[in-house]
Amino acid sequence: MQLSVPLLRRVARDYAISITFWLAAAFLVAYQLYSLEMRVHLPSDFRGLITLFAARYLSVALLTPPIFYLVNRWPITENLARRTIAYVLGYGLFSIAFGILRWLIWPPWDEETNSWVSRTLGSLFQLIYTTFADVLLLYLGVVIAAHAYAYFVRGQRQEIERLQLRQSLAQSELQTLRAQLHPHFLFNTLQGVSTLIDTDRSTAQNMLHTLAGLLRKVLKYGTTDLIAFSEELAFVESYLQLEQMRLGRRLTVRWQISPEVRTGLIPQLLLQPLIENAVVHGIANSRDGGWIEIAAHLQQGQLVVVIRNSIGGASQAGLGVGIKNTRARLRYLYGEDAAFEFEILDARIALARVTVPALRAHLAEAVNA
Repeated sequence: MQLSVPLLRRVARDYAISITFWLAAAFLVAYQLYSLEMRVHLPSDFRGLITLFAARYLSVALLTPPIFYLVNRWPITENLARRTIAYVLGYGLFSIAFGILRWLIWPPWDEETNSWVSRTLGSLFQLIYTTFADVLLLYLGVVIAAHAYAYFVRGQRQEIERLQLRQSLAQSELQTLRAQLHPHFLFNTLQGVSTLIDTDRSTAQNMLHTLAGLLRKVLKYGTTDLIAFSEELAFVESYLQLEQMRLGRRLTVRWQISPEVRTGLIPQLLLQPLIENAVVHGIANSRDGGWIEIAAHLQQGQLVVVIRNSIGGASQAGLGVGIKNTRARLRYLYGEDAAFEFEILDARIALARVTVPALRAHLAEAVNA
């Protein structure tokens, strides 16, 4: 079966890393042994030591990637007893394979004569026999390192899966929160239109046309999380036009928008439910009407939006969709980097403040990807 190009690249990478590591270890061990022999005034050949240990550790390097592969497929943490026996028996195979590779890479070294000997079947058996104990430590080191690496990779993979699951759940929750706003907004607006059908059909008709434009804007952005602040302002302005058609002079709107905030990003349909709360619960139930003020500015790298409105009379308690939805959406989109505050000042003024990171509109595609 022909191997794929990505697989061949991964195998080549693994062998390159293994050979580089073990040859570096061979150089260090050879240098340490050479220094020790020179210290005790023993005859020593640095080039010969490097050749000896390079041949030995290169044999281990060629066996390391297969062991990592086997450990990744069959870690000892599963079926502990059976796999432990398998790895114990695997040591014998590793020792034989090491001896054969060492014999093929470079002729065996005879410590009694301090010379290289020719490759024969007898020298092969002698090499396997004399290195059987030494190879044990190398085998254990490779197996332990392979298990540690497999455990690390598995932990990283599980962490990525947890993050992906958390992101999917957050995205699903955002979709649910956004879906709550559409029928809520549509129901309240149509209820306002219905009150004018019998008394002022012309205004009711204009409200329906404006409402159609608002719904087109909602559909335009679909499931987009963040939109330009200027687009959100345009939506809010259209909504307030609807309310002014319904309430007439009873509703006064004031704007304090800094020019630099218009290119910022803000969650879609975030401000409308807050302004709707201000109109429905703070102004519409007052015979004399009231006012609403929308202000926005940049402050220390944050986009701050403040909605203030007068309070007059008592209003029927709502479902709390606006405030709860706002807090939940900010939490899912920004975590601890955003804030929402709502308070009543002197029992006459309601204040809602939204603070989000001051992202720019040209980053919208990257943020929403």
